[in-house]
Amino acid sequence: MKTFKRSLMAAATAGVLAAGSANAQISDGVIKIGVLSDMSSLYTDLAGVGSVLAARLAVEDFGAAKKGMKVEILSADHQNKPDVGSSVARQWYDVDKVDVIVDTPNSGVALAVNQITKDKGKAFLVSGAASSDLTGKACSPNTIHWTYDTWMLANGTGSAIVKTGGDSWFFLTADYAFGHALERDTEAVVLKGGGKVLGKVRHPLNTQDFSSFLLQAQASKAKIVGLANAGGDTTNSIKQAAEFGIVKGGQNLAGLLVFITDVHALGLPTAQGLIFTETFYWDMNDQTRAFARRFAASNKGIHPTMIHAGVYSSVLHYLKAVEATKGDDGTKVIAQMKKTPTDDPLFGKGSIRADGRKIHPAYLVEVKKPSESKAPWDYHKIRATIPAEQAFRPLADGGCPLVK
Repeated sequence: MKTFKRSLMAAATAGVLAAGSANAQISDGVIKIGVLSDMSSLYTDLAGVGSVLAARLAVEDFGAAKKGMKVEILSADHQNKPDVGSSVARQWYDVDKVDVIVDTPNSGVALAVNQITKDKGKAFLVSGAASSDLTGKACSPNTIHWTYDTWMLANGTGSAIVKTGGDSWFFLTADYAFGHALERDTEAVVLKGGGKVLGKVRHPLNTQDFSSFLLQAQASKAKIVGLANAGGDTTNSIKQAAEFGIVKGGQNLAGLLVFITDVHALGLPTAQGLIFTETFYWDMNDQTRAFARRFAASNKGIHPTMIHAGVYSSVLHYLKAVEATKGDDGTKVIAQMKKTPTDDPLFGKGSIRADGRKIHPAYLVEVKKPSESKAPWDYHKIRATIPAEQAFRPLADGGCPLVK
């Protein structure tokens, strides 16, 4: 299959698992990690090869080779198509003996792989996809949703904007599972805060021309144009909104999912003042800065997004669970990951709930003015920290069948 891009970037291939070793229960004697991502389209910069790199760095930092654990990393391009992603997952699980799939930006693909992973008894660590349904009605004992989700984004960014007077909204939404979930969760926050939604329009994924959609947003006279999209769709809609004079006309844009790579693509003169929610920023402390330097050095200077950080963090915790269980049975490893408190250099201490939701703080950030930026990639200032227990949907509210 052409979509397969086997990565020989495996970071720990030196150890051999002897039959009597502590790792004897690892199938085929190899822990195989599949990075399923967007390698060629609108989510490439925020995930893509950077996610493969993040997985490799996690394997290195875990010290797999020194512990006699052989690890291989594979990668593939899901092309933002659920059928392609499903085919890759089945091939990996059934033929290539992949133990865990990670990343997977695109909620439609992730929801499909979520079901396949459950059926096969493997493990799925979602860092790239956003739909809160992954820990709601579609929750699985084989999946952990690591980095962020649509409920978090809506209740971070949406709530902050409504509280500061942005009480009338028009949604410009990517027309697939992710966009629908982000629009749904943000609309609920707007209405709960006493605001109103004046209209919404849905655009095809990876569209190049937003003119007709932006004209509708302009005509609505809504104070806030909520961009329920991501990656190239977000940067294109912001650039074209500037051409239409939407902000100059008195409306404001709300980027409901914005990554540091989007800010880089837009440039500070265009992106300045954007407010959005993230769970990781590279310049937070000495540990995040050290990771960013290593990452950028191997990634053409590009700094890590929260998705890359989530891949690193989730793979590191996964390997700890494999070591603890002395095996790679997906259901058992995920259960062990949930039992064990998380602790890593990028997200710090955290936990994983019964519904598969990884819990950690979130941050409301604002893009700096050009005059405020002191160095390359010095783009964000943190306006508020949302505590871990408030950042994500309450456990009882998601409708996950695993929650008793």
